Amino acid sequence: MKRLIFFFSLCLLLSTAVLAQNTEVWVVRHAEKDKSNPEDKDPNLSDEGRIRAGDLATFLKNVKFDVGYSTAYKRTHQTLDSLIIPKVINYTDPKSLADSVKKNYSGKTVIVAAHSNTVLEIIEAFGGKRPMEMLTDDDYDYIFRLTVKDDKAKVKKDQYGRPHHL
Repeated sequence: MKRLIFFFSLCLLLSTAVLAQNTEVWVVRHAEKDKSNPEDKDPNLSDEGRIRAGDLATFLKNVKFDVGYSTAYKRTHQTLDSLIIPKVINYTDPKSLADSVKKNYSGKTVIVAAHSNTVLEIIEAFGGKRPMEMLTDDDYDYIFRLTVKDDKAKVKKDQYGRPHHL
C-alpha cells in the first residue's frame, strides 16, 4: 500500500512539473516614438506613446512578470517602464532572445518590447505561427501572448489602448 501511495505521489509530482514548463511570453511593439527630429536614431516616446505605455500597464495589471526583454533603444525600455518587472535584459535578435528565455526562464512569465519589423520574427523564433502577415509603422496597439512549450508556441493576438484598427 505504501508503494502504491508513493507511486501515485511521484506521478502527481512529475505531471505537475511537466505542466509547469509552459512559458508565457508577451510580445509588444514599443509605443509611439517622438518623430519631431528625423535625425534622432534613438528617440524617446512621444506624449501619445507615454499614454500607450500606461495603457499597456492597465491591460497587463493582473500579470506578474518574472523578467522583461528589450532592445537597447530608449523607446522599448520606456514602453516597459510602467510595468512592474524585477529585471529587464537587452537582446539583439529574435533567435538569441528565444534561446535565452528557453534556457533561463522556462516556466516563467516574460514580456518582450520589440519593433514593428521584429515582433513577428520573435513569434516565429519561439515556434509560433505568424498571426498576421505584417506589422506596419503605424501598428502600435497589438499585443501577442505566446504559450511556449518546447519548440512550439500557441499565439493569441489582442489589442490594447487607443485602437488604430477600427
